[in-house]
Amino acid sequence: MYDNHNHCQFSFDGGRTSVEATARSAAGKGLEGICFTDHCDFFVPPMKAEHEECVPEVFDVEPRDREIDRVRGILSDEFPGFRIFKGIEIGLQKSEREKISAQLVKYSFDEVIASVHYLDGTDPFWGGYYEGKDWKTAYGHYLETLYEEMAWLGDGFDIMGHYDYVARYAPYPECSIRLKDFPDVMDEILRYLAENGKALEINTKTYQSYSGRVPEPDRDILKRFRELGGEMVSFGSDSHDAGQVGFNFARMAEFVKSCGYRYGVHFEKRKPVMCRI
Repeated sequence: MYDNHNHCQFSFDGGRTSVEATARSAAGKGLEGICFTDHCDFFVPPMKAEHEECVPEVFDVEPRDREIDRVRGILSDEFPGFRIFKGIEIGLQKSEREKISAQLVKYSFDEVIASVHYLDGTDPFWGGYYEGKDWKTAYGHYLETLYEEMAWLGDGFDIMGHYDYVARYAPYPECSIRLKDFPDVMDEILRYLAENGKALEINTKTYQSYSGRVPEPDRDILKRFRELGGEMVSFGSDSHDAGQVGFNFARMAEFVKSCGYRYGVHFEKRKPVMCRI
């Protein structure tokens, strides 16, 4: 398996690890490869400054890529066949579309993950997004925003990142995104991915305890994706430290297989490569 969603020292929040430490951890755990998808959000909501130092969330692509090349050379003899890819997690925001487009034209990546971290000038991680909203409004608006922005990006991305990110840090008892609760917008999202050859991400970082709440993936979402012709499922640990690489992969692989899938996907020079789970 490949871990397609990882951050290193070049991400604003990746100081707990490095390209080399994370790659070594992945290879040591028996993974076939890893992709570094460092953060790129061009606008950070002011509310973040109330909680921590507000730093730019745009990483230096060229130094990061040179470090990946260096680590590839170091590990090639020690872990023959293990592969390291260069990616980006682009933060979708309507106000930043011009900058997003320019970034993806300027640099070449193996893989582009399209994610929403901030919306409406708020930051779900710190809770501001949820103020004044019930759970259905908060989750529904996030999904609608994700759909609108990824449809705008079109051919510019390969994987839709953590569609259930909004549920991680929410204050509600309802802690999972389920098809039955958002049938219309989830159908739009899944249909778009299926018809345009995009991958649905299983972001395993989401499926752990957050203040006693444990989000779970929805079997109906995976089955509906298949019904609509979707084939590509990407596994990502969203690691920010070396020990987190491949987190929960065995359990999530069995879950995905139980939904009828036999292959996961990773990307090489923006082309999908299917590998047996």
